[in-house]
Amino acid sequence: MPGHMRSLSLWLARRAENIAAAMLAAMFLAFILQIVFRYVFGLPIGWTHEISVILWVWLVLWGAAFVITEREEIRFDIIYGSVGSGARRIMCIITAFVLIALYSISFPAVFDYVSFMKVEKTAYLKIRFDYLFSIYILFVIATIVRYIWLAWQAMRGVAPDEFDPVKASSGV
Repeated sequence: MPGHMRSLSLWLARRAENIAAAMLAAMFLAFILQIVFRYVFGLPIGWTHEISVILWVWLVLWGAAFVITEREEIRFDIIYGSVGSGARRIMCIITAFVLIALYSISFPAVFDYVSFMKVEKTAYLKIRFDYLFSIYILFVIATIVRYIWLAWQAMRGVAPDEFDPVKASSGV
């Protein structure tokens, strides 16, 4: 990848992490606000619970689509770590084609469902459900693009990174 593309990619990855961190902070603040109103003032409020749930869904799907890297994804490490680079490439290609096919086949139905949900709104904040579920469309598109890229790389002979369980970490 050319240098300017790599720097743009890294910049976008940092911004995606910033957005995820902002969602986590907002979710935490809503949670604290809910506790204060319920147990200090004796006034339970529902919108804080609703915003926490919405942010959690968005945080998980945003993170899976734009923050988590390929090597941080869940896989069968015992099998994956015990095979050579050629077998890892084959496993990557098979996984990529299966996921691309499944997400592509399901995309029209997903899009129809999300579009249909414009008729419903949340109980407290009155946010249309199609806006809330739109993150899933972004997730599906990002996942398809990611696995097209991974399959292309594997077909070109670039094997996915070897997993070393001794060096496993939380990403820090």
